[in-house]
Amino acid sequence: MISKYEFNIKAREDFYRRPEKYRIPPFRIYGNLYFVGNKSVGSHLIDTGEGLILIDTTYPSTSAMLVQSIWELGFNPGNIRCILHTHGHFDHFGGTALLKELSGAQTYLGEGDAVMFRERPELALTEASGCQYFEPFVPDRIMKDGDVIVLGNTSIRIVTTPGHSDGTISFFTEIEGDRGRLIAGMHGGAGLNTMCGSFVERYGNSHCRSDFLKGLEKVYDERVDIMLGNHTGHNRTVEKRQFMEAHPEGPNPFVDRSEWRGYLDFVRNRFEAMVREEEEMDVGDCIVCAKR
Repeated sequence: MISKYEFNIKAREDFYRRPEKYRIPPFRIYGNLYFVGNKSVGSHLIDTGEGLILIDTTYPSTSAMLVQSIWELGFNPGNIRCILHTHGHFDHFGGTALLKELSGAQTYLGEGDAVMFRERPELALTEASGCQYFEPFVPDRIMKDGDVIVLGNTSIRIVTTPGHSDGTISFFTEIEGDRGRLIAGMHGGAGLNTMCGSFVERYGNSHCRSDFLKGLEKVYDERVDIMLGNHTGHNRTVEKRQFMEAHPEGPNPFVDRSEWRGYLDFVRNRFEAMVREEEEMDVGDCIVCAKR
């Protein structure tokens, strides 16, 4: 039986049919860091002064909204120089081929997911994308643990945190703004849908569970002033934006040094709850729904 932690295609059908309903107007998070994603998936733009860095490109069905959001901020999508990916699932590289064609940008993917694209492309979950002919791209550059990607005034440090996928990458970068230089960080993927029992049994990726816990420990002590989410629910992007609009002179809700550890504790506790449930009942009877 399929675990309720797994990706639910039916639950996404409305999003695929009417993606415009899930649009969020783009906005500045802090300094030269911007949000250009939608209500489901995060995409973040950094203006380095010598070109743009884009982190994740959302669903294939929302790529046009992503391009429009970049234009609305006053940037030209043709000036994107680097496209980084948190991991190799369809909802994070859906617009990559289009953006590369428009800009000639170099595409970056974690080493484990580059192997997955070549050898086990079914693990990119493209069959769930709602697009019959959608498929993985060929990355230009491979990201490894400890790499630093530099463009203009921006350096992004790469930390491998596999589990959700073999090539999941977490990012850390300093951003200059009205409160000085703050560190923005993002865990590259904490969804349990690829670590639940039924998925592991089907694809034989049992190593993902221990990898995931090691990855959480690896980044737990990182200083993060601004936690970003590759899904908006991870850091409550929508609610924070609403607060900014309602309180234009108020504090920036994205600046919160306590949020990073709180989030990692939350995902660890949820992972452990999933494991306990699977030990107590059939995998298909898990009672926690698959929020990503």
